[in-house]
Amino acid sequence: MSQVSKILKRDMKLFYNDHDTDANFSQGVSDITLVSDFTEYNPLHNGHFHCMKTAKDMFPDSLFVAIVPGLFERSGRGIPYILPREIRAEIAISVGADIVVEGPPMGIMGSGQYSLCLCKMFQALNTDYIPRGYKPVEGMDEILKRINMGHHIASKPYKIVDKTTHETLLKGKLEEDNYVITSFSNSLSKIGFDYSNKFLFVERIEGVSGTLIRESIQKDNFDMVKDMMPEKTIEVLKREIANDSIIYGIRDEESILDTANNFSFEDLSSLNLFNKKLARNIINNRPYDNLEDLQKSILHGFSSHFNQRVLSILENPIPKKVISEYIDRYPSNIRVLGYKNKNSLKKFKEKINTENIQICG
Repeated sequence: MSQVSKILKRDMKLFYNDHDTDANFSQGVSDITLVSDFTEYNPLHNGHFHCMKTAKDMFPDSLFVAIVPGLFERSGRGIPYILPREIRAEIAISVGADIVVEGPPMGIMGSGQYSLCLCKMFQALNTDYIPRGYKPVEGMDEILKRINMGHHIASKPYKIVDKTTHETLLKGKLEEDNYVITSFSNSLSKIGFDYSNKFLFVERIEGVSGTLIRESIQKDNFDMVKDMMPEKTIEVLKREIANDSIIYGIRDEESILDTANNFSFEDLSSLNLFNKKLARNIINNRPYDNLEDLQKSILHGFSSHFNQRVLSILENPIPKKVISEYIDRYPSNIRVLGYKNKNSLKKFKEKINTENIQICG
């Protein structure tokens, strides 16, 4: 069994354990300030480090908690991560995070679903401040101001609206980082979390290219990107390349093809993000001998990101009903992937005030 297959099999057990566990949280009794950041760290680069450092400089005595997704090791775009989450957590701790907790399974969810889970995690952690990187564009300053006023900001088709005042703040679409901010505002409002003055908006730095970083990993040559990442990130990447532990782009092809070739129309239709049209398209073009042939059936009428998410769902076939139940209970367990020291862990436990904590590793 390949490393990826082992990870996915383990994570499926963790998923259903979480699904079957009731959340049990209460208000923490600690007065320590908790700063909670959500970042994929895929891998951790200078942009991530700048956001972390800015927040820590603003609140030097705070507990910095990084939320790092998560089960099934698939990004929000459905693409396999470069490094398993335990290794991403190791890097985060080495450059300044006090605690790293496991975030939701992004790759098998829609953007609204995992945004809701992340916001429920912010709430469960009794988060005081949320640092977020953003890209300055026309109209964004007003959106950020409204969010820190506690207004319910939401992204609608081709416009951004203030649902508190019923105003349209911006016409058109936002880029990904800026869209995430409005998505958080929308989800936090839905769960009744008061986020007035809780966001720390940090302007994105220039000079970091995810494409060049991925190319450098594939070539095992970091000359072109050595100024884009902390030394620790490059050190760990080189170590994991030597250990043959890079999982970027690697899928459990056997499981994907088994699902695509053998699931009934009803079973395929029931999967998260699937509909009858997609299920029928897959069935009408099977059997499949490889992922390339399968992707041709998925690509018809869908975006490339959705295509990758579909592969991740076929890889980990979970019905949408089960996903919905999982989200209702989320986070039923808080899994700590890494921590700076025992004192940091003690403060963390006091802050979130729950017994459902699992220490990984």
